[in-house]
Amino acid sequence: MSKLKFMFLFAGVFLLAACSEYVEETYTYKINEPVFMAVTEFRNSVKVSRIPQEIHKQGKICFYKDYLYISEPDKGIHIVNNVDPANPKVVGFIEILGNADITVLNDVLYADSYIDLVWFDISNPAAPVPEGRKENVFPTAIPPMDNFYGYDYEQCSDKTKGVIVGWEVKEKSGTYNKSRWWWWRGGMTNDLLMAESYAKSGSNTGITGSMARFSIYKNYLFTVLNNYMGVFDLSQRTPVVVADSIYVGWDVETIFSYKDYMFLGTPRGMLIYNVTNPVKPVYLSSFQHFYGCDPVVVENDKAFVTVRSGNMCGQNSNELIIVDVSNVKAPKQLASYAMTSPKGLGIDNGTLFLCDDGLKVYDASDPMVMMGKQLAHYKGMDGYDVIPYDKTLMMIAGDGIYQYDYTDLNNIKPLSKLPIGQ
Repeated sequence: MSKLKFMFLFAGVFLLAACSEYVEETYTYKINEPVFMAVTEFRNSVKVSRIPQEIHKQGKICFYKDYLYISEPDKGIHIVNNVDPANPKVVGFIEILGNADITVLNDVLYADSYIDLVWFDISNPAAPVPEGRKENVFPTAIPPMDNFYGYDYEQCSDKTKGVIVGWEVKEKSGTYNKSRWWWWRGGMTNDLLMAESYAKSGSNTGITGSMARFSIYKNYLFTVLNNYMGVFDLSQRTPVVVADSIYVGWDVETIFSYKDYMFLGTPRGMLIYNVTNPVKPVYLSSFQHFYGCDPVVVENDKAFVTVRSGNMCGQNSNELIIVDVSNVKAPKQLASYAMTSPKGLGIDNGTLFLCDDGLKVYDASDPMVMMGKQLAHYKGMDGYDVIPYDKTLMMIAGDGIYQYDYTDLNNIKPLSKLPIGQ
């Protein structure tokens, strides 16, 4: 069709839409409405127990001085004595509403609690002592939703009701004028429009997995959440917010510290920031890829990035991408490999551990030929994230925490499984 004909056709449709009689129509939709808890009750809810609790759901992991700290999303942190990886034992639980991320520096464990940051003395790892709470440092934090509906923005913005600690799915109805649909989107409420978009769419530092949103650099804690990066000075016992939250965009999901840089994983690619001056991170460059969930790890100036479809991450692309970051201002792709549904990953001295169709292990010393150098493949579990440390691999999966001895890369041995949800 010629451009001229198209313009006349468009004009005709526009005039018809603008001039037609009003026809009111009713629509129904589902939406998440917030569940609130009084602020005082929320902030008094932290409890430490030496009675082990059953782990019901996988989450983020952190390893520190022979102990594993496992976040159960929104519930709290399980404490696992991992002195003997062949026989790990759950020895306690920290109840923290709204917890998702954890990290450790100098015997202090830091964790988020929805909008707040809390911290604990873990000089005795099995018996953490609550030390403090920094309020309202994550103001945009809200509980995750297990559906693709939108949420009631107006209700969520009402801070007088307390802290949002959950969601209730409600069915609503409204009316719109059909003749104005093409011009004004028919007067549909923001709630419905939002629902539409969702539907389409060993040292003194703890070691975290690739899915982490917390990362330590020197005596600073970097956090990422909802397009923003926060920076906290941890040189004193009480964390200090050293700058306003830095807008980084791209729906940033993960953060990884390497040399003097922070590598941020986002659904659309990898961002690189220089943090030589931690108070003023400087954006350097980005590496873009197909839309998909995206953790990243870096070793020897090579970044390993997984792109996964599903979970509101966008495209149907599932792959492992290796990027040369020797020039942090101009990252360059080296290779990409098709995967099944890759999630977390870890790298240790050229050995890559990848959560994909279980657990895959590669000799990644030469990324260009690594697919021909698979060292092991363990199937039958839905791996989520890994921590390789001192020849022991710790992997959290949907049904348990698996550990492997990789002292001999030609004979990687399963050590144990600590069940989840059983």
